[in-house]
Amino acid sequence: MSIGSRACATTGPHEVTANGEVRVEQSASPDPERFVRDVAVPGRPVVLRGLCADWPVVRSHDGSRAALLDYLARFDAGQSAEAFIGDPAIAGRYDYGKDLAGFNFTRETMPFGAALTRIADAAATPGARSMYLGSLPTDAYLPGFAAENSLPILPPTVRPRIWVGTASSVACHYDTFDNLACVVAGTRRFTLYPPDAITSLYVGPIDHTMAGQPVSLAAGAAPDDPRYPDFAAARARALVFDLAAGDALYMPKLWWHSVEATAPFNLLVNYWWDGFASGPDAPYTTMLLAMIAIAERPDAERAAWRAFFDHYVFRPDGHPLAHLPAAQHGILGSLRAGNYGRIRAAVMKLLRGG
Repeated sequence: MSIGSRACATTGPHEVTANGEVRVEQSASPDPERFVRDVAVPGRPVVLRGLCADWPVVRSHDGSRAALLDYLARFDAGQSAEAFIGDPAIAGRYDYGKDLAGFNFTRETMPFGAALTRIADAAATPGARSMYLGSLPTDAYLPGFAAENSLPILPPTVRPRIWVGTASSVACHYDTFDNLACVVAGTRRFTLYPPDAITSLYVGPIDHTMAGQPVSLAAGAAPDDPRYPDFAAARARALVFDLAAGDALYMPKLWWHSVEATAPFNLLVNYWWDGFASGPDAPYTTMLLAMIAIAERPDAERAAWRAFFDHYVFRPDGHPLAHLPAAQHGILGSLRAGNYGRIRAAVMKLLRGG
């Protein structure tokens, strides 16, 4: 199987298709090194057509929905899960309530197998309430599933999660991890915006969210909503991908995305991981600390710190000590040469007031 992927990048020696996507042709099955080099490092979303088409769970759905449910039942560990349930009036669009007070859906905890039955029944009943289960670790809920439906392009420590439900729409949000989403049953439409579109997306609260991540209020609103005049700039940059069963989409961290499950019954498996971490500390944690340390200082001082962050952290002009021999780089040398631990120890000492 070839990757046969279509990336949304607009540069590089690739064939631009009629719809503006870029076709990246691969001649052999993907391997971990090629996946990192050709897909992850460029930092652009990439569609990988047919990546998981040979999974037994995908093939089980070729026969019928009942066959898929029977397949999942083989692994069911009997765990309970929290389901999102929406009245028909919301048409499967899970969102905030009026004026951001509460939400337009309810949550109900039930056994995984019972939830699957209810989802299948709702999918077969026009006008029924929408329902979905999200982000369930398969190792806990479906032990053995990952072994039969493996993805060797990822490290074995990266474990899958399952999402299953009726037709629904998840609000536009970002993840702080790289994300590989594999459609198992049904169809999905992903609408993506680049990270720097954040200023035009009118992002909601970061500590009052539907499922952990802040969402774009503008992306879920009616077109030309007067509350969000700058959203037109983001909309013009939107990338839309339609995926069928067996297809996958790689989304780099911090890319905004809304996800529409467009068939009556839908199942997706995804993987979250940080392929470029040097240690346990997350960039999001650094951002939160910078907010309390810098965000409300005077304009001139924030500009000064921005220059220092660019020089030492973002490094648009290269390594800050490139003018010195590597032996003289000190803690600015390679993190993998022991400097990760040295810097972290210094930071922890400063946070303790030492």
